[in-house]
Amino acid sequence: MSVPLWAWLVLSLVIAAMLAVDLFLHRDDHVIGFREAAIWSAIWITAGLAFGVVLWLWQGDEAAGAYYAGYLIEKALSVDNVFVFALIFGYFAVPAALQHKVLFWGVVGALLFRLVFIFVGAELLDRFFWTAYVFGLFLVYTGWKMAFQHDAEMNPDRNLVVRLVRRVIPTDARYHGNRFFARVDGRRVATLLFVVLIAVEATDLIFAIDSVAAILAITTSTFIVWTANAFAVLGLRSLYFCLAGLLRRFVHLHYGLAFLLAFAGVKLILSETPVGKLPIPLTLGVIVATLAVAIGWSLASTRGQVPAGDEPHSTG
Repeated sequence: MSVPLWAWLVLSLVIAAMLAVDLFLHRDDHVIGFREAAIWSAIWITAGLAFGVVLWLWQGDEAAGAYYAGYLIEKALSVDNVFVFALIFGYFAVPAALQHKVLFWGVVGALLFRLVFIFVGAELLDRFFWTAYVFGLFLVYTGWKMAFQHDAEMNPDRNLVVRLVRRVIPTDARYHGNRFFARVDGRRVATLLFVVLIAVEATDLIFAIDSVAAILAITTSTFIVWTANAFAVLGLRSLYFCLAGLLRRFVHLHYGLAFLLAFAGVKLILSETPVGKLPIPLTLGVIVATLAVAIGWSLASTRGQVPAGDEPHSTG
């Protein structure tokens, strides 16, 4: 799929404009409630689905199908991101009013990471056929790990990137309002909020590798992979404030996500065999069916249970 430069420029301007509007509307660092988060989630999801329609009218049903398949996988994996972000915010006792700022800049970093991974990954798959086997096996392994090691204890302080930052940059173990840096005893230091941001970015870096590899298993069109990632990630902050208090009900969702990662890995490996690439409609059907079963199974298993903490800001 050949995409002209103007399309990339228009998309970049649209994403930048949406981020600017979001930052302006939340410049006062207020606590985001469920209703506000639900409205913004609806806006982001509508934008993501609408872009698929634009892509269908512009490039045809195959491109739109690949986009929707990638968008659904990324959106589903975002739920796992939300769970981890909730653990990080709880671990560092991040005040409710500051969580959006961390997530906003976390999303900016996530978009940049994914852009790099997408072009590098697509170039590798195009130049070296054997990288499909490497990426495929990596996705299968990641799926196995998600299915059987999902409940492993997470300690953000032990994260290699967080430890490196604390060693290189002088830090203060306190929050200084919404500032990432502050002056303490005459010297400029990073605040605890900056450490939290680094923990979020370092965690998302791992998710970015998984999600980009999974979408590259569907299509190697950098434009489709990038747009699917971008529109899914843009709604990550609102998704967090919608779901953080309800995640305890999604007890079996990780099995569905694990299956999708493994499916993407097998699909990528098969693309370099006589079987070839699996049809997009089949891929889209597997994704929808898997998510429906995993979510339905989770909700049925937790029926009657009241999630602890209806609002994510209860961690503050």
